[in-house]
Amino acid sequence: MEAIEPQFGTLTLLLIAAGAVAVLLFLIMKVKLHAFISLVLVSVLTAVAVGFEPGDIPDVLMFGFADTIGSVALLVAFGVMLGRLLEVTGGAQTLADTLIGRFGEKRAPLALGVASLLFGFPIFFDAGLVIFVPIILTVARRFGGSVLYYALPAAGAFAAMHALVPPHPGPVAAANLIGANVGLTLLVGIPIAVLAWYVGVMLVSRFLAARINVSLPDVIFGEIEDGKNPEEPDWRAPSFGTVLTLLLIPLVLISFNTVLTTLVETGVLAEGQGWVDYLSLIGITPVALMITVIVAILVLGRPNASMATITKIVDQALGPVCAIILITGAGGMFGGVLELSGIGDALSGSLSDLGISLILQAFIIATLLRVAQGSATVALTTTGGLIAGAVGEADLSDFKLTLLVVAIAAGATVLSHVNDSGFWLVSRLFGMDEKTTLKTWTVLETTLGLSVFAIASVLWLVT
Repeated sequence: MEAIEPQFGTLTLLLIAAGAVAVLLFLIMKVKLHAFISLVLVSVLTAVAVGFEPGDIPDVLMFGFADTIGSVALLVAFGVMLGRLLEVTGGAQTLADTLIGRFGEKRAPLALGVASLLFGFPIFFDAGLVIFVPIILTVARRFGGSVLYYALPAAGAFAAMHALVPPHPGPVAAANLIGANVGLTLLVGIPIAVLAWYVGVMLVSRFLAARINVSLPDVIFGEIEDGKNPEEPDWRAPSFGTVLTLLLIPLVLISFNTVLTTLVETGVLAEGQGWVDYLSLIGITPVALMITVIVAILVLGRPNASMATITKIVDQALGPVCAIILITGAGGMFGGVLELSGIGDALSGSLSDLGISLILQAFIIATLLRVAQGSATVALTTTGGLIAGAVGEADLSDFKLTLLVVAIAAGATVLSHVNDSGFWLVSRLFGMDEKTTLKTWTVLETTLGLSVFAIASVLWLVT
């Protein structure tokens, strides 16, 4: 669907959006109404308030919900199946033990973060996070303390790579819109992402985890303890190489899709080639995860248990994630309503000529779009299109064009909140309520984005 023509002025639309967020938080945090019900209710009320025709509202609601849940449901389902298989067979423990043995207990959060940076290069934020959840929780269970010590460095690493580094869709789209070189964006984006992650995520996560305790959730472990299934107590733990190979399968397969898609979009490869299409198909994230789960069943499960037992294990894994899927989808619904309301167009028209430096203008516009409608990718692409004209007139060097992409990504990262489906995914996967997620994940995304912008601004001034 396309956004409607704004029915009100920018200020009115912003007030409606702010009011909707306030009502949502009130219903969830004060009234204690279930988050799924609250999100759907506020989405309907917001759609009415911004001026959609009553007959169009069902389609408006389904726009964001279907788009989000269509991907999240498959990712979370296959991810939690893989996670439960790794858990009950001892694979997650094997990986955790190896990481800790090589990095030490005190460096466990750093090890998880570095591993997430590497895996986050080709894998989208939500897919990478779902795959790493069993490893994060296994390490957290071993050492105790707040889950945040281990969850935030990893989640923040996936967020940094997703926002800044091609072949992820946001930075690629923004680069193409303003005429930046995608290859240079990749080369510049990686070191900035790593440095900003360490300053804005790694250091901040230690501060947050020391002050906020989050207990171990049961998303992966459920009622299974000590890596054993009650009916099959003698699982033979797989080797580190086996577990690492399983985790590399989705990494390699998804790389086929993301890298090949980028090469086609940039004209390096011609469209319509059969081998490209087939490799891209098996690299679609849900398909890649499905293949990985099947391999895990054959490699981890069948040597130890019957198919009936394995089926029961993966079936039991799905129950706890139903709420995660529905709430994340409803978060996408709320963000979709705001996106289609025309608030982005209204903001674009109001901010197109701010009379300030391009890099600051790019950051501010992306930030406001991110806060208003939730989606980081939409904020990246909209901002890129909005400033493209001014960029064309400025006659900037390739390096400064790349820094503009980085600044847009920084603004599109900050202030993740209740209209962002990623907010709900992090909240539910790590068992945090909304208030805690605002105090941790929202803060972390903001410090990450500000760190990215600070680095880009310094480079802008010295070049």
